[in-house]
Amino acid sequence: MLSKLKTNAAAEISSRVNNLYCSRGLLSRTVLFALLLASSCGIVAQAEEGKSYSNSQDFQLHGFISQGIIDVDGSDFVNDSGDLSTELTELGINASYQLTSKFRLAAQIVYLDGGNRYAEGARVDYALIDWSAFTNEQWQANIYIGRFKNNHWLYSSSRDIPFARPSIILPQSVYFDGFRDIAVGSDGIASKISYSTDDYGNFDWQISYGSSPISDEQVKNVLSEYARGSSEQDYDAQTSFYWQPAFSSWRFGLSLLDADFTYDSAGQDNGDFFSDSDFSFQFYTLNAIYEGEKWEFSGEIYQQRFTIDGFYYPGFELDNIGQGYYLQSRYKVTDKMTLLARYEDFYIDKDDKDGKTLEQNTGGLVPYYFGFHKDVTLGINYDFTSNFAVRAEYHWVNGAGRLTPVVAPNPAINDSEDWEMWAIQLMYWF
Repeated sequence: MLSKLKTNAAAEISSRVNNLYCSRGLLSRTVLFALLLASSCGIVAQAEEGKSYSNSQDFQLHGFISQGIIDVDGSDFVNDSGDLSTELTELGINASYQLTSKFRLAAQIVYLDGGNRYAEGARVDYALIDWSAFTNEQWQANIYIGRFKNNHWLYSSSRDIPFARPSIILPQSVYFDGFRDIAVGSDGIASKISYSTDDYGNFDWQISYGSSPISDEQVKNVLSEYARGSSEQDYDAQTSFYWQPAFSSWRFGLSLLDADFTYDSAGQDNGDFFSDSDFSFQFYTLNAIYEGEKWEFSGEIYQQRFTIDGFYYPGFELDNIGQGYYLQSRYKVTDKMTLLARYEDFYIDKDDKDGKTLEQNTGGLVPYYFGFHKDVTLGINYDFTSNFAVRAEYHWVNGAGRLTPVVAPNPAINDSEDWEMWAIQLMYWF
């Protein structure tokens, strides 16, 4: 038995070391290596004592495996062919190690296959040092250094975990899959300050500053499949404030985001007909969620500003103010079954909600329906056990405003204003 535990421990350590190189940032790679080293020592020590190495007081290891099928009719949301697809794969493992009473290491590595939604492959969602800087009966202050996890929007903290988020496909107007890797985490520093009182409730204030690496595949997904150059995020600054009144099932939030990107053209000699460019993105949300015994209601209303300087040709300028919202409800029919209903509405330009100006300005190259995105979603979730579930949902979508690529849309494939999709996903976690 002891020999088997040692063998399993060695295999676990080897697997984590092999996955280490999925990290791109130097700081996050250092943090991840420290976590692997610390947790591996803990695994070996527990194996020597004949104990389970998956979880202990100081070391926690969890993971998930999810696989599904998805069918899209009328758009390239998942693939260009429109065929039934198994590109609905999410594998992940996360670990944390409590170094001292004040310091903790945490990291998560995932493998994703979502077709055109995001780049296929492994990535490090987060790899950080968590410093509990101050704690008393009412206050809690934490500082995160490394590749921290963005937790500013309503479902930011759960979007990377299949069974934790409310649906297979989140509202794309806010949780756009094309920006998934950029939005989930950043390399830099973040902090969270919490205050709790019986009189006024719970208050959380978060602030973060960093940047995310952008792969060549992401460049093609977001900008254009014909973009041959490279892109870099200059910075990503975010802050959010949440309030849950005392003894209330409601929680209210506000978040602000400001980020800049650059694109370096590979030049026409290398087949890149796009120009050097600067992109700027601001995003502001108001949200609320009610979590009762049977019912859950949630929603986010938001405004975004997106500017482009260059890209299509030197001197090109674009400055759009987009707006939208979604409303969502979940009902717990039994302890095992939950139903979901959601409606979302999004406009790329609040002054061009029907997209006619977009079509006119592009000489008809980009149809009007690329100026908006509306989605009606119905879903069901069934828990077979406490760690094994199945989820299914159907979407009726009007518009192509949330299809990749964003900056240079593909109307040749996306030639329909209305399209539909359904998905079924099995999820297991430990």
